[in-house]
Amino acid sequence: MQMNDSRLIIAPPATVWAALFDPEVLKACVPGCEELTGTAEDGFEAAVVQKVGPVKARFTGLVKLSDIVPGESCTISGEGKGGAAGFAKGAARVRLTPEGTGTKLDYEVEANVGGKLAQLGSRIIDGFARKMADDFFNRFQDAVEGPDTAEPPAEGEPPKKGWFKRLIGE
Repeated sequence: MQMNDSRLIIAPPATVWAALFDPEVLKACVPGCEELTGTAEDGFEAAVVQKVGPVKARFTGLVKLSDIVPGESCTISGEGKGGAAGFAKGAARVRLTPEGTGTKLDYEVEANVGGKLAQLGSRIIDGFARKMADDFFNRFQDAVEGPDTAEPPAEGEPPKKGWFKRLIGE
């Protein structure tokens, strides 16, 4: 299955780039992530619990960052094994482009599954993969720029920042 999308993140490209390589950000953004250890240079080991249709499994595997063009693009790829449930693997090619006061983040995702998961049918798998990608990038956007609030900050109050921006002192 393949999909692509983009979103505008209200943060400079350098901030968005730093967040893509931060293990705490990645752990917080991957739905169902229980553990994420390692570094961007060496790769991350991850444990993720997910329920796809009637199949619930704990996947363990590796996440690697490759094809890195500093500040511009990279590929985030991972493969996890879920025991009897089968396996899941995928990659997201991410590109950052400055746009106004923010950063346009474009992504192309490719995902594959095998084992019991593959028996669920492409409609269930495609919907699940699309939801996972949307959840990840929604959480990523919230971590970087802060949650979407319907009300602007009160007069004289600074705008709310995402926890990652607060962490790096922006």
